[in-house]
Amino acid sequence: MLRYCPDLYHYQRRKTRVVTVGKVAIGGDNPVRVQSMLTSDTRDTDACVKEALGLVEAGCEIVRVTAQTRVYAANLEHIKAGLLAAGCDVPLVADIHFKPDAAMEAAKWVEKVRINPGNFVDKKKFEVREYSDDQYSDELARIEEAFIPLVHLCQEKSRAMRIGTNHGSLSDRIMNRYGDTPRGMVESALEFARIARSLDYHNFVFSMKASNPKVMIEAYRLLVAELNAQGSDWNYPIHLGVTEAGDGEDGRIKSAIGIGSLLSDGIGDTIRVSLTEDAVYEIPVAQAMAGSIATETARPPLPLVGDSLSYDPFSYTRRASQRVEIQALGLGGGETVRVFNSQATWNAVAHKLKQLGEYQPEILTETSGILAVSPLDETALTALRDRAQPQAITLPDDWPHPIIASYRLLAARVPARHPIVLKDTCFPSTDETRPFLDALLPAATNIGALLCDGIGDAVLIQGEAAPNASLRLAYNILQAAGTRIFKTDYVACPSCGRTLFNLQSTTGKIREATGHLKGVRIAVMGCIVNGPGEMADADFGYVGGAPGKINLYVGKTAVEFNIPEGEAVQRLTELIRSHGKWVEAPAEAAAI
Repeated sequence: MLRYCPDLYHYQRRKTRVVTVGKVAIGGDNPVRVQSMLTSDTRDTDACVKEALGLVEAGCEIVRVTAQTRVYAANLEHIKAGLLAAGCDVPLVADIHFKPDAAMEAAKWVEKVRINPGNFVDKKKFEVREYSDDQYSDELARIEEAFIPLVHLCQEKSRAMRIGTNHGSLSDRIMNRYGDTPRGMVESALEFARIARSLDYHNFVFSMKASNPKVMIEAYRLLVAELNAQGSDWNYPIHLGVTEAGDGEDGRIKSAIGIGSLLSDGIGDTIRVSLTEDAVYEIPVAQAMAGSIATETARPPLPLVGDSLSYDPFSYTRRASQRVEIQALGLGGGETVRVFNSQATWNAVAHKLKQLGEYQPEILTETSGILAVSPLDETALTALRDRAQPQAITLPDDWPHPIIASYRLLAARVPARHPIVLKDTCFPSTDETRPFLDALLPAATNIGALLCDGIGDAVLIQGEAAPNASLRLAYNILQAAGTRIFKTDYVACPSCGRTLFNLQSTTGKIREATGHLKGVRIAVMGCIVNGPGEMADADFGYVGGAPGKINLYVGKTAVEFNIPEGEAVQRLTELIRSHGKWVEAPAEAAAI
């Protein structure tokens, strides 16, 4: 039986070996390390040094730099020298795609090399073909021939490595055998790990990044379960990240769902929050995320229980509750996941419902008839087991134990017919001046993790006292978890040295033009590295093809090429129109 965590009701940090990246140790008993990535052109030494120093001042512990070609990689020597001259010994990581020779050059100068198994050797062509076992073995031999020299160089120079799979760039060989799946992501990474281990090289970490939090969570769980199955010496550290998370609240929420869910189960030794913003803004989010996990997992643990889970951690299925009607709305039984709110919130927003757009209060908690149940109260649990009619339930306020584990236990001990209302916290806040990030991250982690487990028929935000903000947070968590799509969804990568246009301003223009398209998913990609694959779940894509030129995609198929950047947003809207996905913007936009 696959297991990625010893006990999903009790927090235990996964024990790993220690991997050293220059002066920084990852894994073991070390704290969760915070990383980010330069957005400057790698050939511009002064800009890279300045940006890296700013990241370090903000608290970044490891800095990644793209190295598209050997020429770019060669300048890592000067970036490293510039940092050392400034008295900064922060470890640098070279980000490599497509170019083994760039990896070989980069390993001379930086402390760590990130390789992507999907494109280190393979050139993605989206070919559909069957591989015989002999043909598959031949492909693995080809990979080994290209990868072994880098392993030897890393051993010689005491460099670390990240074997970093991206959902959007799996090789055709993996895609044809395993499909576009978390299992394929895991196998792609293990192929390279087996080669490294055969050479007695162990100074590496894994990552399994995706833009969809559900895919990302499942891939990491499968990876850790597979490492556990391989043996105790496969205890390599894990780097966590949701790739192409986007910007603003949406990017922070999506990152917290994916990263926070895994950290709360003890998985993860280093993290990067990928935002389509200046990289320095990623650092406080990552630090706060690690801090909020530490606070939540420090709560009094549940008593030891022997309950099995009510869900499969490796395959999403929504819990099979039965429908109840509350205040003329259906709850559970396949109905959309509802938003509960307090009477105070309703009173504060009732006069401006039209201005709230999609962010509508739905069910008043105080008059809902919802039943607060302790998963440790056998009398209450027995009554629910005996009750044939479904009853909406939740945890009591002032419940002291960790939220995720407690709702998992409630779902395990109560018949599935009873719908569950998820709270972000059992200690309601009355402080409307509390920093919003302090409410956003634990809410997204706790509720988002449970939604991705298939648990939850409604959500109730209690950690954010401001009425408008609490409603917006509830809906945006549902959107980011893929649970309730009510607005345009954007997959937007963070800037890096490969980016061929200004991602922040361009994403803003695309949002302005398309933000009213409910349920349409648009990918905004700075370059081609992960573009087509990460756009597999998107309806349309806007991808940098060359300096000043944009390629437009429908799904993962390029349909228009080399469009001048100044025309590209208009051409994107025309493409959306031509596929019947366009509607005119409403006269009044949501103001919340």
